[in-house]
Amino acid sequence: MPEAYIVSARRTAGGRRNGRLAGWHPADLGAAVLDALIAESGLDPAAVDDVIIGCVSQVGEQTFAFGRNVVLASSLPDSVPGVTIDRQCGSSQQALHFAAQAVMSGMQDIVIAGGVESMTRVPMGSAITLAHAGGIGANPFPASIQDRYGVKTFNQFIGAQMIADNYGFTREQMDRFALESHQKAAKATSAGAFAAEIVPLAYTDAEGNPGVHDKDEGIRPNSTMESISSVKLLGENGTLTAASASQICDGASGVLIASEAAVKAHGLTPIARVVNLAVTAGDPVIMLEEPIPATRRVLARAGLSMADIDLFEVNEAFASIPMAWAKALDADPTRLNVNGGAIALGHPLGATGTKLTATLIHALKARGARYGLQTMCEGGGISNASIFEVL
Repeated sequence: MPEAYIVSARRTAGGRRNGRLAGWHPADLGAAVLDALIAESGLDPAAVDDVIIGCVSQVGEQTFAFGRNVVLASSLPDSVPGVTIDRQCGSSQQALHFAAQAVMSGMQDIVIAGGVESMTRVPMGSAITLAHAGGIGANPFPASIQDRYGVKTFNQFIGAQMIADNYGFTREQMDRFALESHQKAAKATSAGAFAAEIVPLAYTDAEGNPGVHDKDEGIRPNSTMESISSVKLLGENGTLTAASASQICDGASGVLIASEAAVKAHGLTPIARVVNLAVTAGDPVIMLEEPIPATRRVLARAGLSMADIDLFEVNEAFASIPMAWAKALDADPTRLNVNGGAIALGHPLGATGTKLTATLIHALKARGARYGLQTMCEGGGISNASIFEVL
């Protein structure tokens, strides 16, 4: 089977809600990443066969052929197509899968996969809110689904708490995990670990002063167990809080994927190889436990074991998710989310997949390591898992 190579992997620094990226139209955010990928690779932009953009809240500024609008807002010629996909939080990781599959099938040679989410300008749940306001049907779950699973709706907060309860995690343990996420992210930022992956963006602050957004805005370097433990519980009888959950975030990310023939023809320098890919689905009620079977499947497909993987990126949607993943798979915690995760760095929904890819590949390169595995929980009880080899 033909290989799929990653030539460039970039992301914006995460922006807090109503923060430094609030003034950026989502299509322009995505375009900035496309331009950075092209500039870093040295590729003729007209050679790109397709652009696949993940986005969850496809409404308002993030609708009307949004992937195509990202292309039109960029320096790419209008001969380059664009499309938008939604696999909830895994949207841009699935975009990467589709791009790699297109290249590995021999149907395309150069595809950009990425994601965008401005959670400031297009708040989570906007489509349902607008449907309610318009007096039209707003429940995506018909009676047939409700009856099948015995629930009125599917709720990620309930799922995350179910996982915490099933694995016996205490609030103190999850607060500790959250604190360590901030500590690792702050240390990585101070050391310049994210510099090579971040696309700097201009912004203007509330006083009208210009600045450059090149550091993740959600990191709280002064967090303590005392400050985290003071945060209100998400549920009356639960153990999770906003402090042990991912942060609302604005951002964009992307990877440029090329075939071996394209690498040779265009003089490109790959930084990683796509080793194997998997997507699995399971219980939509608990919903967020699926990264465990997805990891097992992608490892089996690749003929690798947990011991073969140098670094893991497991999205920190809630602290209970990577904690359960690590416990179920007996993972080495020192190789998990080594530069922090979404609790500190933010979770820009549709952009998080390729955001994690960029962070994982650059972290592997910095350590002279070989294999990285990335996985994340997704709405509906789905999970993508990917293995990369740094070159």
